[in-house]
Formats: sequence, C-alpha cells, structure tokens
Amino acid sequence: MRRLTHAPNAAIAQIWADLLCEAGYPATVERRFLSSVAGELPPDQCLPEIWLRHDEHHAAARTLLDQLAAVPQRRWQCPQCGEQIEGGFEQCWACGTLMPFLSNS
Repeated sequence: MRRLTHAPNAAIAQIWADLLCEAGYPATVERRFLSSVAGELPPDQCLPEIWLRHDEHHAAARTLLDQLAAVPQRRWQCPQCGEQIEGGFEQCWACGTLMPFLSNS
C-alpha cells in the first residue's frame, strides 16, 4: 500500500477514493476519524488520507486526481433576470430559472 494524498475532510476523501476505485485503482480512506483529536495533535496530522492498494497505480491515480481538480466550472447568464451564475449551479439563485441547455448543433 502507498499513500497518495490527504484530503481536506472525510467526505471529499471518500469521493476521491470512490472515483479512484471506479477507475480501476483500488483505494481506501485512512485516518478518517482523527479530526476529533485535532488540537491534541497538529491539525495537518489529522487529515484523512487516500491510500492505494497497489504501488504501481500511484502515477496514474495522481494524474486522475489532478485532472479532476482541473475540471472547469461553467459560467452562464440567466436568460430571465440577467444574473451571472458561476460554479456548478443549474438554477439561478436570484429568480429560480433553470440553466439553459447547450445545443450540440
């Protein structure tokens, strides 16, 4: 087993581990519950870690996580009220209008 990285919290760690497993890189989340002792131990030592079962998957798994971090967020303008919407939102927070679909034509 080899440590790949640490995550900011247990939820993100589990998402990353699940994505790695789905891609064929068996991974586990370790130190999941150490956040409860932060303060007794240095906080950076209490973050959850992603560990790979097979050392030879390290480079490919690191590349996959780097690609996931670089996924651009779509920005769109609400056709109803003109509000600029950023990130992964699919509905305008000002008026509730749904994001328009992109046409592939």
